[in-house]
Formats: sequence, C-alpha cells, structure tokens
Amino acid sequence: MLLITGVVAAAILIVAVLPVIWGMVGTFSSASASTDRSIRTDFKIVMTYSKYLTAVVGPPAYPAGANVTVWMKNVGTTKIAAAELNQADVYVGRSDNFYRASKASSVPYRSNLQWWWSLTGEPAATANNNFWDPGETLQVDTFVTTVSATGQSVYFQFTLPSGGSRSSEFTAI
Repeated sequence: MLLITGVVAAAILIVAVLPVIWGMVGTFSSASASTDRSIRTDFKIVMTYSKYLTAVVGPPAYPAGANVTVWMKNVGTTKIAAAELNQADVYVGRSDNFYRASKASSVPYRSNLQWWWSLTGEPAATANNNFWDPGETLQVDTFVTTVSATGQSVYFQFTLPSGGSRSSEFTAI
C-alpha cells in the first residue's frame, strides 16, 4: 500500500512540476538570447556638432534653430538592420527643454524635430547594404528650434528598439 501511494505521489509530482520546469527552460533560453544580442550590440558616439542658424525671412521662410549632427560608431559584433534604425528614438533639444524627434521620410530642410540617418564606412559598398555593420559610422542629423542662440547646451540621445542607448551634451556654435 505504501509502495502504491509513493508511486502515485511521485507521478503527481512529476505531472505537476515537469511543465513548470519546461516553461522555465523556455523563459531562460529566451532571456539569454536577448541578453546575448544586447551584449553584442554596442555603439558609441564619436563626434557631435551643432550649428545655430538664424531665421530667414521668406520666401521661403525658415525658422531659427540648430542643425545637430552626431556620428556614432558600431563597436559591437552584430549588424543592426536599417529597419531597426528607422524605429530608433531620438531625443534632442536644449538640455533643459528637449523632445522626441520624429523620423523623416526624406531629408527635410530646417524642419523642427525631424531626424534622418546615413551610413559611412569602408569599403563604400558595405555602407549601402541596409545594415549598420561593425566598424561603420552612422550619421544622425536633425534640426531643433528650442536651441535659440549660440553657446546653448544641446542634449542628444539615440535609443535602439532593443534598448541600447547613448547620449551626449554639447554646445551649439
């Protein structure tokens, strides 16, 4: 009788615990794959530039503000697809007054809080393969009207959809 009770208890334990263990294995493998990707995805800001431009009274009229250009190097070991770059978040503006910029579909001229990107790298053929390859430089440009004079501090942050993020503060000239 004790033997049968022990076997039934072991079977119940196995039936109850085994699915939980398998579920945890799936969770751990998914988490480790995500962590591996974020470790291999790394970039750094290598240069920043911001030029204040005065308003132009039309036609055509253009607002005053700062052209902001930031160059970032892919120092990780993984390629970053153009689709991921298009889904990135860019925050830009004065250090005490910045906003999320929207991705421009084409290169706008003095359009407030619109950003766009381009790739540079060697050889030139790899710069056009729709991936930000390791070693290539990504150039991000935007225009922001909250920077209203030379000498103001500009804040810039670039965040990939995977969560990788870099930011910098610099002065508009």
